[in-house]
Amino acid sequence: MIPRLTPRTGRTARPSPTGFDRRLIAPMVLGSVLNPVNSSMIAVALVPIGVAFGAPPAETVWLVSALYLATAVGQPVIGRLVDTYGPRPLYLTGTALVGVAGLLGALAPSLGALIAARVLLGFGTSAAYPAAMRLTRAEAERTGQDSPAGVLAALAVAAQTVAVAGPALGGLLIGLGGWRAVFTVNVPLSAACLVLGALRLPRIPPPRGGRRSVDLPGMALFAAVLVALMLFLMGPRVDRWYLPPLAAAAAAAFARRELRTPDPFIDLRVLGGNGPLLATYLRQLLAYTTSYAFMYGYTQWLEQGRGLSAATAGLVLLPLSATALAVSALTGRREAVRAKLLTGSALQIAGSAALLLVGADSPAWLLLGVGALLGVPQGLVGLAAQNALYRQADPARIASAAGLLRTFMYLGALGASAATAAFYPHRADTAGLHGLALFMLAGSALLLATTLPDRSLGRLTPRKA
Repeated sequence: MIPRLTPRTGRTARPSPTGFDRRLIAPMVLGSVLNPVNSSMIAVALVPIGVAFGAPPAETVWLVSALYLATAVGQPVIGRLVDTYGPRPLYLTGTALVGVAGLLGALAPSLGALIAARVLLGFGTSAAYPAAMRLTRAEAERTGQDSPAGVLAALAVAAQTVAVAGPALGGLLIGLGGWRAVFTVNVPLSAACLVLGALRLPRIPPPRGGRRSVDLPGMALFAAVLVALMLFLMGPRVDRWYLPPLAAAAAAAFARRELRTPDPFIDLRVLGGNGPLLATYLRQLLAYTTSYAFMYGYTQWLEQGRGLSAATAGLVLLPLSATALAVSALTGRREAVRAKLLTGSALQIAGSAALLLVGADSPAWLLLGVGALLGVPQGLVGLAAQNALYRQADPARIASAAGLLRTFMYLGALGASAATAAFYPHRADTAGLHGLALFMLAGSALLLATTLPDRSLGRLTPRKA
């Protein structure tokens, strides 16, 4: 059972509303967008940062990879801590770290220091989304009603919108205050989260029978698997041959540990028997590999292959933001998971194919149109995956399940950044962009192939609290 919420402000407890507590939405949404806004803003900052420190794309890509490496590990680990200790303390700690990371990035004297700030930023932004999903399930338990679709839609729409608007926002910030402004903006965002979280987030009492144990060895082994795997994916070379065997050995030790411990970090028996949830994780990986390959690869090509400024490149991606926002707003209150996944994967295929037509002398309408086309699946797939997970996951482990969903998203982002570095070894040229488009086309086709035969997606129904 999920414990009932007991919201408090000041010194006295507030009476709980009979429906979903709308006071929770602002801190939930604002905290949840910290990661996507930081993951997407950096896209237009890679070139000016490279110029400032004399670093090629193969080095500046670590600004992307470092955040996703930290977040891919941090999301499910912190999600498990949220399930155990409640959302409030993890939310406040995480959002405080975001402000610290913003200051470190704004003052960083070297590329290495910037990368360290991005690692801290990754861990800091890992708390809010699992906390929000936990709060949503807890409100369903408190009210005895299924949480409104609008709440889940607000989380997904905000994250999707901010992710695709991030390059435009990053370009604006760079135009106003240079690339360091992309880091500095985290300070006021962190402060707003801390104030809202302290005032509105409830204190959830420990589970009945006391707090559950924390599987620290399982978490450490899980982190070892991801770090070894992702370090290899970020730079697959012959001299890194030892990383895949290391990841496999850590994975075997992790499985052995989780199958034997009474309260595992990830319950592999339950997860292994939940085929629909595993399929949701796979689709998340495929969809976001394509999405982030476009965001990073296309943005860098606009700046280097087409010769646009960072601010102008951000403006070219505005149609991506506009269509994603429109689609999310229009479809957010209807779950329709299978229909959204089928439509999104088909349009990702079309957008990837259209990218093959883009060249250095392409007209502006084509540059804008490709972004507009690929904005539609941006607005559909994230909503579909989140709603599917909410229905498929164990309610008692919803925060860690949600964190793992984000992990697969970041694995996709890491795969995309590795592909970007591979196709742009020295410079983001048109030949590299077309190679990246073929890579995206293959991933989108796999997404469609994993969705078409899955009829269970059409039978998802609201779960009773």
